[in-house]
Amino acid sequence: MKLRKHFKKRVKKVKKLLPDVVTEKAASFSPLPRPPEPISLKDVPHITSETITEHREEVLSGARKYIYPLAHSKHRILVISSGIAAVTIITFLVYCGLALYKFYQYNTFLYRVTQVIPFPIARAGDAYVNYENYLFELRHYIHYYQTQQQRLFGGQQQINQFRKQALQNVINNGYVKTLAKKNGVKVSDREVDARINEVRQQNRLGSNNKVFADVLRDYWGWSIADFRRSLKDQMLAERVVAKLDVGAQAKAQSVLAQSNAGADFGSLAAQNSDDPSKASNGDWGFGITKTNPNVSPEVINELFKLKAGQVSGIILASRVDINKPDTLEIVKVIGSDGTTVTAQHISFNLKDISFYIKDLQAKEPSKTYVRF
Repeated sequence: MKLRKHFKKRVKKVKKLLPDVVTEKAASFSPLPRPPEPISLKDVPHITSETITEHREEVLSGARKYIYPLAHSKHRILVISSGIAAVTIITFLVYCGLALYKFYQYNTFLYRVTQVIPFPIARAGDAYVNYENYLFELRHYIHYYQTQQQRLFGGQQQINQFRKQALQNVINNGYVKTLAKKNGVKVSDREVDARINEVRQQNRLGSNNKVFADVLRDYWGWSIADFRRSLKDQMLAERVVAKLDVGAQAKAQSVLAQSNAGADFGSLAAQNSDDPSKASNGDWGFGITKTNPNVSPEVINELFKLKAGQVSGIILASRVDINKPDTLEIVKVIGSDGTTVTAQHISFNLKDISFYIKDLQAKEPSKTYVRF
């Protein structure tokens, strides 16, 4: 017992002598790590064919908390993209509206836009006239004067006149199409091609396609397709007039019947022709070649099909002078050597298309959406 008491006293003395730092360090020492416990499979689910549906639903339910936020994010992206697209479209339409209807721009970009979007510029009766038709007319006028008639080009003042002229032309074309529809008049693409071939054979459109295309581009800023479009409108107007001018048709039919019955062609020309050549019994007074610019291509085409002494039927002839009307023609070949034809003709002037347009416009007034 004495020994134990003596040992305790010695320990207390030694402990008092140890610094506090050493004591703290000793207290901070961790005990030796315990060995890892063996993995228990008690809580691992046992999946069988009977429980697979239950476990699959448990897994999917845990994944949904990640899927739903992703779906919500896709929805937001779709909404934002749709909003941006809507703003872009509205901005684009506002720009086009101001450029076309307020500032009357006619640049190539806007022309291409009007070829896709049918902006209206006027209404001819019940039919709308597209802005593209107007720009088609205006742009080729301006191109011609800016490139070919620079000295005669009057700048902005002349452009303003062209605007009014082009607008009136496309409104008139709208009425022509209405008249054609009401009267069953049509012009097919094949007929347009036939007219072009007639003119090409008479060397009026250049020696080949390249020359023709170059002339169209340089003079009018047109492609061959643009020329075909303009020619088709011209042919439609000619046929509408020929159909509606029943007075000229009746007169031509009567004269042709008299000629076929044996009446003297020269006398019929002197009595009935509307051409100054009536003074010489309808004789043109010069030899006609295939390239003669003073005779319409339709008449030349018919003349070179006939033999001497033969008389044609009634020909719808396009004007060769802008100041003269379209005509109905009856021709008789006097002689031909294969390259030159001498002939007589009887002309019946057709009324100008404006006569029928004004009558229709009085019944169905036009309305424009621009103010030049």
